[in-house]
Amino acid sequence: MAGAMDLDDRVIQRLKMSDLRMLLAVVQWRSMSKAASHLNISQSAVSKALGELEHTLGVRLFDRSPRGIEPTVYGKVLVKRATAIFDEVRQGVKDIAFLADSTAGEVQVGCSEPIAAGLLPAIIERLGRQYPRIVCHMIQAPTVATFEYRELRDRRVDLIIARIKEPFSDEELHADVLFLEQLHVVAGKASKWLRRKTIRLADLINEPWLLPPPETLPRSLIDDAFRASGLPLPRARVVSSSFNLSSNLLPSGRYLATLPESVLRYGALRSTVRVLPIKLRIRPLPVAIITLKHRTLSSAAGLFIECAQEVVKPRAKKQS
Repeated sequence: MAGAMDLDDRVIQRLKMSDLRMLLAVVQWRSMSKAASHLNISQSAVSKALGELEHTLGVRLFDRSPRGIEPTVYGKVLVKRATAIFDEVRQGVKDIAFLADSTAGEVQVGCSEPIAAGLLPAIIERLGRQYPRIVCHMIQAPTVATFEYRELRDRRVDLIIARIKEPFSDEELHADVLFLEQLHVVAGKASKWLRRKTIRLADLINEPWLLPPPETLPRSLIDDAFRASGLPLPRARVVSSSFNLSSNLLPSGRYLATLPESVLRYGALRSTVRVLPIKLRIRPLPVAIITLKHRTLSSAAGLFIECAQEVVKPRAKKQS
């Protein structure tokens, strides 16, 4: 026990923030020379500082590989903690600035395109009205599956808004469900299908469909809906996850598509498309705000979450 305490004291006395900054730069650039150039110091200074850090800790922090310098298992542990240290310092600076001026601040939000096309603008609108000097930075990912919450784990965003599968289980992340999201079959206002009061999903099999790419969560939901009705999968005429493309193709009435309820409620497409009277036989998925456990969020991020909860409150009450 005494030996461990002596090691802790020695590390605390010798460790500098600049050493951790060099450590993170070397991991990011996989090269001491590139890290040195990025930090505007000499390569020898980086090499000496990290060598002294390894000597202090008594373990090897890096290995060389064909891809460059790679952190060892010990290095990965220190990188994770160093990332958290710098993040907490940044959050502290933000909170000090917020206390000095409670109307200002920044929040980094990650989301997929369906959220960016519907719910996110509604939240930003409310946030902007109440706190006009808070700046919202948005990082977009094509799908939740490809996002893998990496930006959140690396603390590059404060939170992620996304559809999740239940049960949601992750040792590092917490999901606070906002509401349950249902998919709807939609067509443009000029579509012939809007003149029909009764439509079966089977009637639409041979129609031109605008579908998300295969092996994405939105596409899997559509496929599940057709399978649940005992139907073959529709043949796509257009395959894309772009809501810009959808907003230009759907109003003509030629194509059919599925859209999340939040896009139809909050997004610009709500004025150009109509929901067809078809109930898809799939369970709605929760839309949640996902945050990193044990991370102190900035005050601005907390206000963003409050605005998100206020925006969806009518829907949440209806579903409860």
